[in-house]
Amino acid sequence: MEPIRQHHDAFRVAGLTERTTNREESIPATARLGALWGRFFGEQTYASTPHRNGDTRIFGVYSAYESDANGAFDVTAGVAVTSGEGSVAIEAGDYLVFTGQGEMPQMVIATWQRIWQYFEAHPTIARRYRSDFEAYEGPDKVAIHIGVA
Repeated sequence: MEPIRQHHDAFRVAGLTERTTNREESIPATARLGALWGRFFGEQTYASTPHRNGDTRIFGVYSAYESDANGAFDVTAGVAVTSGEGSVAIEAGDYLVFTGQGEMPQMVIATWQRIWQYFEAHPTIARRYRSDFEAYEGPDKVAIHIGVA
């Protein structure tokens, strides 16, 4: 399935953040994202975050990229907010949107594999590596937005 190109205005997300790399996430002993999401839901961060706006989706935001897919980056598990200290900005711009549906976490992993394959097959499409995000509309549905130039 081909991604859809969409333009998004800037918005902010607040929650819990962890710094990691794709390499670390591929090794169970060093992976951090499962624990991050476990804390997010276990501590009910989605319910206690101040300054929430009307957007009910849950977000996974990729930001503060060191370089590209091989460097370190921050991941924030959070909710959309109107303002707030410690929130992360989703930059305005064009995004390619890849959708997935199915059982977690396999569905998200499979969607990311499609994303990496897509960019390998389309080297002329440049990722921005500024802000990317996963938007969850339920426990089995995701739209992953990848910033492109």
